[in-house]
Amino acid sequence: MLYTHATIITVNTNRDIFINGAILVRGNLIADVGKSADLIQKYPEEESYSLEGHIVIPGLISTHMHTAQTLLRGAADDLELVSWLCERIWVLQGNFTPEDGYAAARISIAEMLKTGTTCFLESMVTVSESGIRGCLGKIVMDIGSYAKDPKWAMHPGLVEDRSTSLLGALKMWEKWDGKANDRIRVWFGARTPGGVSEALYREMTALSRENAIPITMHCAEVKADREFFASLTPPQTPMSFCDNVGLLGPSTVLVHMVHLDDGDIAKLAATNTHVAHCPTSNAKLASGICRVPELLDAGVNVGLGTDGAPCNNTNDLMQEMKLAAIIHKAKSYDPTLVPAETVLEMATINGAKALGLDECIGSLEVGKKADFVAVDMRKVHLQPYFSPVSAIVYSATGGDVRMVVVDGKILVEDGKLKTMDEEEIWKEGEKRGHEIAERAGLGEKVKGRWPVIA
Repeated sequence: MLYTHATIITVNTNRDIFINGAILVRGNLIADVGKSADLIQKYPEEESYSLEGHIVIPGLISTHMHTAQTLLRGAADDLELVSWLCERIWVLQGNFTPEDGYAAARISIAEMLKTGTTCFLESMVTVSESGIRGCLGKIVMDIGSYAKDPKWAMHPGLVEDRSTSLLGALKMWEKWDGKANDRIRVWFGARTPGGVSEALYREMTALSRENAIPITMHCAEVKADREFFASLTPPQTPMSFCDNVGLLGPSTVLVHMVHLDDGDIAKLAATNTHVAHCPTSNAKLASGICRVPELLDAGVNVGLGTDGAPCNNTNDLMQEMKLAAIIHKAKSYDPTLVPAETVLEMATINGAKALGLDECIGSLEVGKKADFVAVDMRKVHLQPYFSPVSAIVYSATGGDVRMVVVDGKILVEDGKLKTMDEEEIWKEGEKRGHEIAERAGLGEKVKGRWPVIA
């Protein structure tokens, strides 16, 4: 297929943008990129698809999200992290059935595809059938609490031991890694320090190096995390702890990373460890603001993630880009910090680097996988625009996504899912979400603060 007459933001090495550009897809790869007139002349027999009035970008890459949590959208609003986790999210998730988990993954992936995300990090199901690309982090843990505080105990329905978590992850890696035409990669998804013993961390990181299995982990999200590290003997910082147990390195993505000192940032840069920035989650849970400008200045690779729906309320990475661009300007009084171009890099090529996939996705170049998104700009809230990158980051939302192609296949066309039944998915999600809240005994608490009259 030859996709023509679009404005194409390639995010290639030169950061070329083609006005009236075209992309030739053969199989699951990009065979050519350039001006429409040139490619139409070069490939006169090729079937064509006009994307006139659209901006085409590389498929967005979410470096952190929780598919299971979408059934809990809006069930834990206006709470700080520990109360949010211990009193709502862990209790609700602990009452999931396997069928709930499947429904949650389907509604999450449907939303991601419709809003332009073509690859994500975390969770464990429905990647094959939906057509999306996923790096799936299987939970690794052996302590059922947050920061070893007994007041912050996990719901029993979520607690796993070494056998079910670490060894279970290895079994899943052996079974699923590289499947679905290499759209599936299996990772270790370690719980936050305090939820994993140092011995299990060391065993996991040794297995990671031995088998080339990447690792992702929440870290330094809230002040309580930093206080936990400081309470150890001897006292440590977030990154000195991670370094001691072998977590740092180019195959690790650490999530949130809000409470870092200069030494932590230097250690991240020296070890080529990646960071997943989730500004909406950090702001909504009052966790703080990640030091992204300092991380970027130090040479740390920073990707972008939505986190879960209960602390973001969407899985829309397009909206996440806008907040990522403006939140640091407000804090620093410097409007030049984290410009739109940097944020689009975070959501595309930086995310691909974090996942170890930058040789095949993250930019629109010959030989890379055909993962791209077409945003329909023929709308009153998107016109006029002057910089295509600015229009995507500051004006567009996931609702403006018209087409999504992953691995050369059209998964969203005219804004509609082609591989999944959207109405069936949202109806099932609505039903199961309310059932979980009732099963967990939180049916009234999740309704908000104002009286609801049925």
